[in-house]
Amino acid sequence: MTEPTIRTARADDYDAVVAVVDDWWGRPMTAALPRLFLDHFHTTSLVAEDADGLGGFLIGLLSPAHADEAYIHFVGIRPDLRRSGLGAELYERFLVLARAAGRVRVRAITSPGNTGSIRFHTAMGFAVHGPVADLDGPGRDRMRFERRLDVGPGA
Repeated sequence: MTEPTIRTARADDYDAVVAVVDDWWGRPMTAALPRLFLDHFHTTSLVAEDADGLGGFLIGLLSPAHADEAYIHFVGIRPDLRRSGLGAELYERFLVLARAAGRVRVRAITSPGNTGSIRFHTAMGFAVHGPVADLDGPGRDRMRFERRLDVGPGA
């Protein structure tokens, strides 16, 4: 297996991403990833590719409303590459990008039942808050993650 190559996403990566996302999650997820994210935020998103094609992606953005924040909206890793360090590498590259853009915190959310995501974010140095009731609408509680970029290693 070749090491995945990570690059800045392009708007035209959208079709490849949505072609795999439901399969990678084992349930319908494309509604959480409309085309607008890669149309408008591809320059702050990342794609990993190897000889087998798409290996992973991170959809992230620099908040236009909060000049000190960046946000990771959606991350996917091909099942055979999970636990390979690719997810951590995508996150680290996004953190570097956010810090270079003057952001001092990165945020993300997940559902309270997504224990794998909670463990991953904790291991990546994110503070975990929640569950936050109704964060994504009535009855849609979420865990909120935050990592400060202006303190600690790499600051």
